[in-house]
Amino acid sequence: MQELARQFQSDLAAIEAALLAVPPAIAAAPWRKDGWNRKQILGHLCDSAANNRQRFVRASIDGRYAGPGYAQDEWVEAHGYDGMEWETLLRWWQFEHEILKAVVALIPADKLETSCTVGDNVPVTLRFLIEDYIAHQQHHLTQIQAPVPK
Repeated sequence: MQELARQFQSDLAAIEAALLAVPPAIAAAPWRKDGWNRKQILGHLCDSAANNRQRFVRASIDGRYAGPGYAQDEWVEAHGYDGMEWETLLRWWQFEHEILKAVVALIPADKLETSCTVGDNVPVTLRFLIEDYIAHQQHHLTQIQAPVPK
């Protein structure tokens, strides 16, 4: 397994441990005034996993990727994450990330420089998408862990 895959798995394990430590009692609380609540953020992270799985797999198979962006507010609304149980969303996050870990572990090293275009953004490499995926998860983990606003 290449180093990027090992780091990906390690980073996801740390994020998972942090998510499991979040008290369910604060799941419905927004992380900031007029922001998504923690359930919506976690649902957004599941959406991100689903969207990025497509990108990672297609780039590694086709040797390139060009596909749509992600209408995050509409996806979060369409899934109704706000009405789901925190534990359900945690399990969903875990399942999605078990799949992603397996996918990343199987990407051949020579495919990591594959060109990927998401929506109207400038092309980046598959390696960048994978590394940025972790940064995105960590960014939202910080929001989930934020103190509940008064």
